[in-house]
Amino acid sequence: MELPPIGSPAAAGKRAPPVPADAAARKAAEDFEAAFLGEMLKYTGLNAASESFGGGAGEEAFASFLTDEYARLLAARGGIGLAEQVFQLLKQRTESA
Repeated sequence: MELPPIGSPAAAGKRAPPVPADAAARKAAEDFEAAFLGEMLKYTGLNAASESFGGGAGEEAFASFLTDEYARLLAARGGIGLAEQVFQLLKQRTESA
């Protein structure tokens, strides 16, 4: 399933191409944002088992994987901007060290 872009297309285009040294920091920042979004999505009730008709034990067992994938896709598409902020902080720390 493909999700539509989040936010304005202009905001997504502001990201500069990663420098190889910054690639690990950017990936860590995106992983952090994906984990954060995953936890937030769990509290929204997204992929909650329906009471009337559902997939049973299998649906309950694998619903968290779908929620985590949604969070990963959201973070990869710019998310809520948390990854960019974390990346900038990581970059500042490495430059000052």
